[in-house]
Amino acid sequence: MLRFASPWFFLLLLLVPFLIWYRRWRHRPPTMASSALFPVVGIGSSAVLRLQPLVPAIKYMALVLIIVALARPQWGTERTEVQTEGINIVLALDLSTSMAALDFKKKGRVVDRLEAVKGVVQDFVAGRTGDRIGMVVFGTHAYTQLPLTRDYNTMVSMLDRLKIGAAGERTAIGDAIGISIKRLADIESKSNIIILLTDGQSNAGELSPDTAGQIAKEKNIKIYTIGVGTRGKAPFRVNDPLFGERYVYQRVNIDEDTLNAIAEKTGGLYFRAEDFSGLQQIYDTIDKLEKTEVKVDIFADYSEIYPWLLFPAILLLPLYVILRNTRYLVVP
Repeated sequence: MLRFASPWFFLLLLLVPFLIWYRRWRHRPPTMASSALFPVVGIGSSAVLRLQPLVPAIKYMALVLIIVALARPQWGTERTEVQTEGINIVLALDLSTSMAALDFKKKGRVVDRLEAVKGVVQDFVAGRTGDRIGMVVFGTHAYTQLPLTRDYNTMVSMLDRLKIGAAGERTAIGDAIGISIKRLADIESKSNIIILLTDGQSNAGELSPDTAGQIAKEKNIKIYTIGVGTRGKAPFRVNDPLFGERYVYQRVNIDEDTLNAIAEKTGGLYFRAEDFSGLQQIYDTIDKLEKTEVKVDIFADYSEIYPWLLFPAILLLPLYVILRNTRYLVVP
């Protein structure tokens, strides 16, 4: 990896264009050329004369090399090692069809619930350090989208690919918690957390939310639950075969009692997000509540490579001086 130990010296490169302009201004031709009075016909320029404009370039090339050398280019490797276990976190996200409700605004633009959740969760993931994060998605069925990992770039990429209805139309909250518990059992940690986000009621799956919450409690897994969406009715975009695309309002219900009971039983908290800023604040709150002190060791091994630039510059400068005072001598 290439780096520069003193990059501020690059500001000196701004002088090079000025020096080129100043040279041209100082050596500009006179307003009345002597050839106008004494025209010369049939005299061509030699190869030596044609190379004369390149002589100043040698000086400027040497100057640029010296400036870059002053910036101290270095080549080497840098390795970062995290010296802590961190937290195991599983994000359980609802992909049921009710997540298509258009009751959120993001930067002034109306978006569905899943689109709003994606952006907030991406920011949450980006703010973690040293934690293993996994992702479980659920609808009628629940499955692992990504096992526990510290590869946050992959996590963000997987979030982008999530589609409403990919796991079925209904909502299996208990199964989502059950799959999340299994993922947390893959890698031991002193702290295991599930952040479950849904916008509906549990109406599918084999495991009841109450039973899943009890299992999580026994395994010392904390669950934060988030109910997302406005209260009452929410707008949905539908394609009507007769009237084309239009919006209809449908009643949406969140089983807040169940979500609150799960969180309370496992030592977590229940949150309700009715708008985008509220959703951001919830994940910010969880982020602050579940912070671990991460010890990071950085190992760097760099070698100086400025001599490879300085030596050519030292050779070019004498060459310029010799050419300027011999073959390409300029007489005032």
